[in-house]
Amino acid sequence: MKVVVIGGTGLIGSKLVAKLDEHGHQAVPAAPSTGVNTLTGEGLAEVLKGTQVVVDVSNSPSFADDAVMEFFRTSTANLLKAEAEAGVTHHVALSVVGTERLQGSGYFRAKQVQEGLIKASGIPYSIVHATQFFEFMKGIAAEATDGDTVRLAPVKIQPIYSDDVAAAVGRTAVGAPVNGVVEVAGPDTFRLDELIRQGLAAKDDPRTVVTDPHATYFGTELEETTLLPSPGAQTAGTRFSDWLTEQA
Repeated sequence: MKVVVIGGTGLIGSKLVAKLDEHGHQAVPAAPSTGVNTLTGEGLAEVLKGTQVVVDVSNSPSFADDAVMEFFRTSTANLLKAEAEAGVTHHVALSVVGTERLQGSGYFRAKQVQEGLIKASGIPYSIVHATQFFEFMKGIAAEATDGDTVRLAPVKIQPIYSDDVAAAVGRTAVGAPVNGVVEVAGPDTFRLDELIRQGLAAKDDPRTVVTDPHATYFGTELEETTLLPSPGAQTAGTRFSDWLTEQA
């Protein structure tokens, strides 16, 4: 089948395109660099011709509250309108485990708006909620850093390798629409502060991780299970320790 991957040149998108190609599908990466811009609508009608499935793994270039809301609201609306006109029969979007519990964050408020637009569109859909990627631990540490101190809450997190996210999104894309949410997570549960401490140590990073129950996560104070998937989530196989070893 023809699958258009919005954000198909990024971390997840490029891996997803490769996996779909390996399984004999016609995977088309769509991004501003390929002439497709969901914010302006440029190139959408052309790329969606003959497309059965659209997978949206795009992300906002800015995480500022107003900019990220504008990105997800406008790009998703433009994309869904073009899909309806092209007769697309399955819309798949990548989102984040805990989005509905992280509404103190402008980013997650925007993701919630994106999900609402998808659910109201009338196009059969599947939303994949993934836990945070191993690769995103660096960003979590940076956001929580003040000087040489990284302040993090002792809450639970079950991170996942980006390859495993791409595989889960790919399986969802070629399956029947679930008209709901599919959750996927890594195999191991950590405490967030200990996970980042372990990651920094592996990189010989001199910053000190301080455990603070009131430390915010991208603007939101966390409860112990805010970042965890539900018990029925799919569990991927790659362990954080093995991934860290490969990065060395």
